[in-house]
Amino acid sequence: MATGNDLFNPGTEEEEGPGLSARTLLPKLLPTGSAGREWLEQRRATIRPWGSFLDQRRFSRPRNLGELCQRLVRNVEHYQSNYVFVFLGLILYCVITSPMLLVALAVFFGACYILYLRTLQSKLVLFGREVSPAHQYALAGAISFPFFWLAGAGSAVFWVLGATLVVIGSHAAFHQLEAAPEGEELQMEPV
Repeated sequence: MATGNDLFNPGTEEEEGPGLSARTLLPKLLPTGSAGREWLEQRRATIRPWGSFLDQRRFSRPRNLGELCQRLVRNVEHYQSNYVFVFLGLILYCVITSPMLLVALAVFFGACYILYLRTLQSKLVLFGREVSPAHQYALAGAISFPFFWLAGAGSAVFWVLGATLVVIGSHAAFHQLEAAPEGEELQMEPV
């Protein structure tokens, strides 16, 4: 029987009889290597406390352009992981609030899953030539492209990017700087 860790390490799973296995339920669309997991763990480990991130008493208008630039650089560096999760939250909000985008994503991942199941049975051959996995996923993208077009995925991408720049830029510009460690002071001349 597959445990929770076996879902991320399909190579450790024993061969099972007929029926659904963890390999069937979790296609190789998701990276199973340790690089993605390490990156996510590093982001989670470097999250600054959300209380200080959202503390309204720490917001003020910068005095001049030099202080604005200093705040942008230092806050983006200091709250980088928090900003990643703000970005992911905006993506999640955009997907959840757009039913057609949910349908388009379901069609895309459904097509990828069907192709994955098909390749488990035998190699996919088209016009006498074996189709590589990259071409199969391109085919899944081509099948789902009209759904993404109808869902307005292009405008959703630009909305997420614009909202991310406004939210993160505003926070970084107006949030007062944390106390810098000794010797790590960034010096900028006021303009």
